[in-house]
Amino acid sequence: MTDSLSQSFEALTLNLGGELFAIDANCVHEILDLIPQTDVPGAHPFVDRLINVRGKVVPLADLRIKFDMERTPPTIDTRIVVVEITLDDEPTVVGLLADKVYEVTTIGGASIEKTPDIGMRWRPDFIRGIGKRGADFIVIPDIVRILSVH
Repeated sequence: MTDSLSQSFEALTLNLGGELFAIDANCVHEILDLIPQTDVPGAHPFVDRLINVRGKVVPLADLRIKFDMERTPPTIDTRIVVVEITLDDEPTVVGLLADKVYEVTTIGGASIEKTPDIGMRWRPDFIRGIGKRGADFIVIPDIVRILSVH
């Protein structure tokens, strides 16, 4: 996603802890049903499991941990969104747990606002902006920043 919130972008919408989130569809490689996961002893709870994606070892991140949401057991709708982002100038593949994945949609730049300074229950530096679609608010997380902060 570009740095400017005034630009429209294609986004994958998903549910996380009952909230509607949108991530840049350009970084999404694939969406997987739940697959076997390997626990990593001593790892931070945010990224404490690994998955095998087409023979490649990929860390699995639970964004609910970063957003202080309750970690819930998977359901029939739980999916893994495999994204590729740039961390420390290196392309990095990460799996993101989602309670449910909806669709790819265009989020218009005019409907995106900066994160309010007050009233947010999440760290404002983890949120790029808040989008509006009809009566719904869509949280646009800063995936790179979230994955960079340990």
